[in-house]
Amino acid sequence: MRRLSVTFQGTPLPTVHRVILLSALTDEWEPTLNFLVKLESLSEAEHLEKLISIGHLVNISACVSNSLDWHAAAIPTVSCDTTLLELNDVVRLNAKKHELIVLYRNSDMHHAIQLTNRCNSYCLMCSQPPTSHDDQWLVEEAIQVALHINDAPAAIGLSGGEPLLLGAKLRKVIDAFTLRLPMTRVDVLTNGRLLSYTTVAAELLTDLGEQVNWMVPLYGHADFLHDFVVQSPGAFEQTIGGLLTLQSYAQPVQLRIVLIEPTLRVLPELCRFIGRNLPFVWEVALMGCEPIGFALANRTTCEVDLKDWHRELVDATNALRRAHVPLVFMNAPLCSLPNSLWQYAQQSISDWKRVFAEECSTCSMKVSCSGLFAWHNNGWPPTKIKAIEEEVCA
Repeated sequence: MRRLSVTFQGTPLPTVHRVILLSALTDEWEPTLNFLVKLESLSEAEHLEKLISIGHLVNISACVSNSLDWHAAAIPTVSCDTTLLELNDVVRLNAKKHELIVLYRNSDMHHAIQLTNRCNSYCLMCSQPPTSHDDQWLVEEAIQVALHINDAPAAIGLSGGEPLLLGAKLRKVIDAFTLRLPMTRVDVLTNGRLLSYTTVAAELLTDLGEQVNWMVPLYGHADFLHDFVVQSPGAFEQTIGGLLTLQSYAQPVQLRIVLIEPTLRVLPELCRFIGRNLPFVWEVALMGCEPIGFALANRTTCEVDLKDWHRELVDATNALRRAHVPLVFMNAPLCSLPNSLWQYAQQSISDWKRVFAEECSTCSMKVSCSGLFAWHNNGWPPTKIKAIEEEVCA
């Protein structure tokens, strides 16, 4: 999530806005939306001032560069480095913290909206440790993001915390995105546990359209394995129940396995379990660990060099292939994987937190690689990064 330091003049609406140019305002203006008009000159600023005074418009704020010395008392104004804002960004203005938060950027490859920071699991490698404070305002913010998106993305993720804790409000958010953006796939990242309850499942899944995918983690093929990783007794039984519920509602499921020491030790067995008992999943994602949050506190468990586990990775891949279960590798640079598995690797790290190491500058496969999490230097990379030479990939 991008945060920009800004200066406010006047009091902008403390809600979601779409960033547009003055030339697009007439065509795009709607009374139920809020707009942050990016001004590029004093003449544009004066023209906007006239439009607002004539039309009595109350859903418009102005955005000017730090170098443009202008402010109209009737127009809430944001001053910042405007080169960091793109047209059709969906942003939240926070005058108390003097910041602008980019909630959605159309040019990004990956899009995700956080619905809550509360969770009923405490995973050893959680990248965003849960809190217990009331953050239900994020639901309305997510709905406003759906309404303010101008160009529909191919997919957008809804994550937490644990979105299922929202109950019926999660369905409200899903419906907002599917109705407003009918061509967009909605991916819900959830631990799936509460779907084992009939009433919750019916509330969320009844008459749900085909746009929604469910991303559910599974970290072991027995209760003591999975429950240890998520630090919650009974989680394995609930997760399996939730997965079977999703199957009964004909919902597509991607299983996710984060590659830390406890999961890597049992990875082939876990993938055989999936092939035998959960063959209905449309994909299994094998994911490098993000070195942040709880992972830093549990470093001895979470820090691995994937090159030390090539045998387990190959055996697990073969188990899934034999069961005809598709798979992908996520958050794993190509130099951390055996050559035979490169075909399954995805560029999965979100644009705003993806970087490349200095060693990557001469790599022949950089254009196809996931890269690294921006904070890997404060944590660890998934292996010792090494440039791949042309002849290696020939």
